[in-house]
This record gives sequence, structure tokens and C-alpha cells, in this order.
Amino acid sequence: MFISNAYAQSAGTAADVGMMGNLTTFAPLVLMFVVMYFLMIRPQQKRAKEQKTMMDALAKGDEIITSGGILGRVSKVSDTYVTVEIAANTDIVVQKNSITTLLPKGTLKSL
Repeated sequence: MFISNAYAQSAGTAADVGMMGNLTTFAPLVLMFVVMYFLMIRPQQKRAKEQKTMMDALAKGDEIITSGGILGRVSKVSDTYVTVEIAANTDIVVQKNSITTLLPKGTLKSL
């Protein structure tokens, strides 16, 4: 009496739903990967490349900062270690990958 009949809506054909359904399902996932690549992965790769280039270019007399915050002048460079003069007649040996920054010449005047 007061309730009307409800009929189910017919679905589209399999060809209409199949391709668009898959595309709309994976689009957010692909979009998230693209955003993650440009915001996180690409800048990290760029920084790693710059760090490697700096380590390869280290030479005697360069002024550096280590990851521990020690400032000094490079006195000897080997494949994996660097000898750093931190004061007059005071040398320390650090790993090459612990060097974070290459300072401009003349920054450390007291050594």
C-alpha cells in the first residue's frame, strides 16, 4: 500500500566497467608513488651523489666539518680514512664518510 517497489539498476557491460574500473582503482596508488619519488627519493639520491663527489674531491689542506662537529684541516687522505689536524700538532683520524661539509678556504684561521 504505502511502500513502492524497488528495482535493481542494471550494471554496464563488462567492457565498459573493466578497463575504467582497474584504472580508477590503481590511480591513487600510482599517484602516491610518483609524489613519494619526487618528494623523498629523488632529493635523497641527489644529496648522496653530492656527498660522494665531495668525498672524492677531498685533498690535503681542505677545511672540513665532521658529523661529530669537529672542525679541522685535512692533512692526509687515504681510501677510507682522513687525517684531520684540529689544532697545532694535534691530528685525528676519521672515516671519510663522517665528513659532512667542505668549508671555503680561509675559514679556519687559527690552525
